Amino acid sequence: MADRFPPDIDMETPSIARMYDYLLGGKDNFEADRKACEVLAAGTPELVSFANDNRAFLSRAVEYVAARGVEQFLDLGAGLPTANNTHHVAQRANPRARVVYVDHDPIVLAHGRALINDSAETAFLLSDIRETDRVLGAPETRRLIDTDLPVCVMLVSLLHCLPDHDDPFGMVHRLMERLAPGSCVIFSHIVSDDPASGAWMTDQILSFGTPWGRVRSPEEASAVFRGLELASPWTDGREDGGPRAVDCASWRHPDVPPRFRPEDPGVKLWELSGVAFKP
Repeated sequence: MADRFPPDIDMETPSIARMYDYLLGGKDNFEADRKACEVLAAGTPELVSFANDNRAFLSRAVEYVAARGVEQFLDLGAGLPTANNTHHVAQRANPRARVVYVDHDPIVLAHGRALINDSAETAFLLSDIRETDRVLGAPETRRLIDTDLPVCVMLVSLLHCLPDHDDPFGMVHRLMERLAPGSCVIFSHIVSDDPASGAWMTDQILSFGTPWGRVRSPEEASAVFRGLELASPWTDGREDGGPRAVDCASWRHPDVPPRFRPEDPGVKLWELSGVAFKP
């Protein structure tokens, strides 16, 4: 399998993108990635459903945003391609939708470009998502994204990969300031209301040698929505006064009412999610 990857790839250090691929049933991963997932799953048995719920949230959220008329998507930290990628979902809802994927992993770039080589409305950019000027100024972005029109910034299972000293939430706020009114974020972030559980996962991932940030509290993660207007998490858009940032498994799910956290109190880790618009 290794010959399918670009040369000089570190196969011994787990990669978040490849670990996520493994959890979703993909084949673009190495033994180190699989072993790391097994370690995490021993302490968090819900890990596989966790990843699949988050992927399903991405699809529902992109479909919702595209149906609202947003035609431009900037997918930051896109990860390895799998089923129902952003451009597949967005272009089903609106054939005019344009998507720029951004990731710093050369494996992601190689697979991403192979996936989209027949789509003029989609591009893949190898870049550090923290370098906002470079991302927005890249030829791939300028060809497809007009910042004078609404843009959907996708931050799906991303910001927990960035440490505090990178100021991930400040990065998002500065990016949104440069985008037109009507722009939005699609957001999910691993959180915990139990500090010990959050610290355990953080310590485990960092012990692999994998660059990462940390599990944050729901209150910390909710900082991403500052200055934005959260959309209703109900499928019918009702305004019932309940939480608007919710467990990703329940955001606009046709069979599950929105809930702030998993119903089982024994589950200490989940992905807080939401879609929010710039007024």
